[in-house]
Amino acid sequence: MSAIQKQDQKIYEAIEREKKRQAEGIELIPSENYTSEAVMEACGSILTNKYSEGYPGKRYYGGQENIDTIENLAIDRAKQLFGAEHVNVQPYSGSPANTAIYFALLEFGDTVMGLKLEHGGHITHGLPIAFSGKAYNFVQYEVDLETGRIDMDKVRKLALESKPKMIVAGYTAYPRDIEWKRFKEIADEVGAITMADISHTAGLIATGVLESPVPYFDVVMTTTHKTLRGPRGAIILCKEKFAKDIDRAVFPGLQGGPHENAIAGKAVAFHEAMRPEFKEYAEQIKKNAHHLAEELKKHDFKLISDGTDTHLMLVDLTNKNVTGKQAQEALDTVGITLNKNTIPGEPRSPFDPSGIRLGTPAVTTRGMKESEMEKIADWINKVISNIEDTDLHKQIKEEVKEMCLKFPVPGIKI
Repeated sequence: MSAIQKQDQKIYEAIEREKKRQAEGIELIPSENYTSEAVMEACGSILTNKYSEGYPGKRYYGGQENIDTIENLAIDRAKQLFGAEHVNVQPYSGSPANTAIYFALLEFGDTVMGLKLEHGGHITHGLPIAFSGKAYNFVQYEVDLETGRIDMDKVRKLALESKPKMIVAGYTAYPRDIEWKRFKEIADEVGAITMADISHTAGLIATGVLESPVPYFDVVMTTTHKTLRGPRGAIILCKEKFAKDIDRAVFPGLQGGPHENAIAGKAVAFHEAMRPEFKEYAEQIKKNAHHLAEELKKHDFKLISDGTDTHLMLVDLTNKNVTGKQAQEALDTVGITLNKNTIPGEPRSPFDPSGIRLGTPAVTTRGMKESEMEKIADWINKVISNIEDTDLHKQIKEEVKEMCLKFPVPGIKI
């Protein structure tokens, strides 16, 4: 960081403070993770200097021989990792990638089914104030308020009533495995295109820890960070018959020059994800999540759907007389980071909702296991049960720091 330190002291200092925060704190936001040093090197490389509009072998600028090699490696590795017929590695992030899929395969105003945001869906799955909800006629399905799970019979009934052109499955705050085959059967019954958003679970799916939608679905989108542990970005996987439409929608439909430094980071991450130790990592994510969920339940926390099959859990804090915002802010002061989150049937504002969302990808990257999950659950309980006890919070902050320094973050040296 010597060049930044010399050139821009304020940015350097902010980065150093963030480095310290990451090293000394517990990251439980389920959409966050730590990349390897190799991924960070690729993303911070001289590849950021190159403009590469188009696709390998069909670029608009010269000097692309090395760029084409890198992008083709990313494509081939993603195909191998997920068993996909076609992959586009250029999307800048998840929301633009989902938008590209809609742009490629739908007409404005077409009917689409997606899970309602407060029930675990994403803003790009039809939130009325978002682009997806404004450009398309989204019909929203929900989870059962009693079980916290998706009722596939109700999904089928809604599909038969609304006759959507596309059905979207895959979520941002739903802790249970997804019945991909059943979704496909319902879609086939009504003649709908199937789209899966596996942004949260891609690392678990790539390693076989969770079932993959790729054999069943027409098109699959995933971000490349989260459980996949790559750089911020996204890819689109699809059946060969949709390849041309998807590629045209990404470029020139919605994007210009791809970020080839990020694509190099994706290629490195895919290479890492094919190693045996990555499967062990994915398996431990799930073990840690299940153990953390069970420990929280021992402290009388109410988990939506009563647990988790994945890397994340959603907690209803109503019985604790604490809001999601209060919990997030109090836990921030002790170095435990998670996010406030709406719950199914949310009675409060999304800016101060009833729940919190937490997960285990980042702590598992650091090497934490079941015994650490017990400590984390205990700290969460103590903070939330003593929300105004600042002396206790200071004590816990030191305990958190002491544990965290035993588990270094990749690329951070303190």
